[in-house]
Amino acid sequence: MNKEGTIMQNEFLRKISRLKIKVCGMKFTDNINQISSLNPDFMGFIFHDKSPRHLNPSENIDLRTPNKTTVKIGVFVNKSLDEILEIVKIMGLHGVQLHGSESEELCYTLRSAGLVVLKAFPISEASDFARTDVYEGTCDYFLFDTKTPQHGGSGQKFDWDILSAYAGNTKFFLSGGITVDDATLIKNIKHPLLAGVDLNSRFEISPGLKDVELLKSFITQLRN
Repeated sequence: MNKEGTIMQNEFLRKISRLKIKVCGMKFTDNINQISSLNPDFMGFIFHDKSPRHLNPSENIDLRTPNKTTVKIGVFVNKSLDEILEIVKIMGLHGVQLHGSESEELCYTLRSAGLVVLKAFPISEASDFARTDVYEGTCDYFLFDTKTPQHGGSGQKFDWDILSAYAGNTKFFLSGGITVDDATLIKNIKHPLLAGVDLNSRFEISPGLKDVELLKSFITQLRN
């Protein structure tokens, strides 16, 4: 391998080592603590009442985890700024993931308030990436999920080959139907802005209850 090829390979290996892992749709205190021991970079909690993984802030579920470095993300769909900020405060969240038709102004306001902001975009074809243009500079990450009638959670993949059509400047998470068998495929995605993966329904025993061993296997494969 020539010098240029070696440099490119080393950069690719560094990118793989930095891929972040977000486990979303957490719901039960004991399971939250179990998954926390696997050291995910992000943990997601859904505050959308049409989701089977919905958390009600009035239930006083303890989201404190043994792993203090995990970033706790609240997932919202078309909530107002005041509603989001109230839940963020009550639940002790570090960031938000927006899955509806939220504006770039809302994203910018939340980010300016010191929150980590992920904006989800439903994807089925290359032209769908054009919707991200007006959100450049307002979010920490985009999240590309499979386009369905629902707001995510379909457990289905879109065609990952079309990721090459994304020419934006914001790093992104890959979501939608990722399974324990996909670690090698994900390592082979060479897009320089792939920041991490979002794991949910394909790692569940039942809605909101994650399979610890499945997640442990996937995380070990991806991080090794």
